[in-house]
Amino acid sequence: MESTPAVFAGAVFALFGAGLLLWTGVRSAQGEPVAEGVRPVAAAVLSGSVGLLAVLAAVWCFGRL
Repeated sequence: MESTPAVFAGAVFALFGAGLLLWTGVRSAQGEPVAEGVRPVAAAVLSGSVGLLAVLAAVWCFGRL
């Protein structure tokens, strides 16, 4: 019963992290801004870092099963 919240949280973190990494990669590859009004490199690094942290949180959640 305790594994259900870990699976749900892991799935949410995995989907969010993967989506954010994919979106950041596509926007950066096309040369389009990742965030409006922010330097492109800073926005890409921050967005990529948050995406990576979300994927790592998903791995941690799935590891708790």
